[in-house]
Amino acid sequence: MNISDVARRAGLPAKTIRYYEEIGLVRPGRSANGYRAFSETDLHKLNFLGRARALGFGIEDCRKLLALWEDTERASADVRRLATEHLARIDDKIAQLESMRETLGALIRDCAGDARPDCPILRDLSGGTGDRARATVRE
Repeated sequence: MNISDVARRAGLPAKTIRYYEEIGLVRPGRSANGYRAFSETDLHKLNFLGRARALGFGIEDCRKLLALWEDTERASADVRRLATEHLARIDDKIAQLESMRETLGALIRDCAGDARPDCPILRDLSGGTGDRARATVRE
């Protein structure tokens, strides 16, 4: 398969596939004319990588997961550990996002949203020192 065929079948952009090749995640063969020649195994790897990336795994975790997938003597505990660590990072990110949402929601509720210049959102963003534009004008 050429890169456009494998890209279509894997649902990945050709640019992504070239990047995965550049960093050694896939190693397609080369045809006589020097073009990439992807095998069914390469396609399976690209599908694997696409799914892992869709679950938010970073490139280095993908590299580890791919190595584990290729290792028929692997311990499932190693795979589980990587997935558990990733889930913990997701949970941390969710907690951060929930905190951001809570803070921003409170600031929006506190903002009158009228024609007055006082704005609790800007005051909070500036560290509670007030409206910077007005302070600059007074200086």
